[in-house]
Amino acid sequence: MKKGIALLLGLALTCGLAACNDAGSSSGSTAPDSSSSTPSVQDSSSEPESGRTLVVYFSATGNTEEAANLIAQATDGDLFELVPQDPYTDDDLNWTDENSRVVSEHDNPDQRDVALVADTVENWDSYDTVFIGYPIWWGIAAWPVDGFVQANDFTGKTVIPFCTSSSSGLGESGQLLEEAAGTGTWLEGERFSSNVSQADVESWLQSLDL
Repeated sequence: MKKGIALLLGLALTCGLAACNDAGSSSGSTAPDSSSSTPSVQDSSSEPESGRTLVVYFSATGNTEEAANLIAQATDGDLFELVPQDPYTDDDLNWTDENSRVVSEHDNPDQRDVALVADTVENWDSYDTVFIGYPIWWGIAAWPVDGFVQANDFTGKTVIPFCTSSSSGLGESGQLLEEAAGTGTWLEGERFSSNVSQADVESWLQSLDL
């Protein structure tokens, strides 16, 4: 009788050890799956590939920013806002006031050298296509854009200007920026109204056949 009980206890202990070994083996089999997911996370932080799209813009009242956001969404592009070190106030932008900042800058071209918080872009070489947006001021691109255009080398890049205005067209603004840049392949730009829509942007982008 005692031998039988001892035998049963021995079998139970053996089965218990076997069960622990199986559990350890089962949990160990999940380790390769966990470690295999690590490279994909590391890849996302690697150096950016070439062929990317950048949307650069200066927006005085928010209209150009809206167009820039729509273009970035449609092209899966990155956004880069041009911010003056001395931002424009509403009074500064009052073109009907002969004493306002924009009127003074318009009348005195030597005052149009507007310093920017940043005029160069990280990983600039990774971008093949660059959209540059601005409001139209007195028939030309708002001059805070000039500093960015002059500070960068557009060699090998396709550059597409776009503007926003209540009534004025693109005019010679894109051509003048191209001359100031001196590099890059510049395409004809597009003018958007203050109520630009996603459909407007997508229709234009399709016509570019990039």
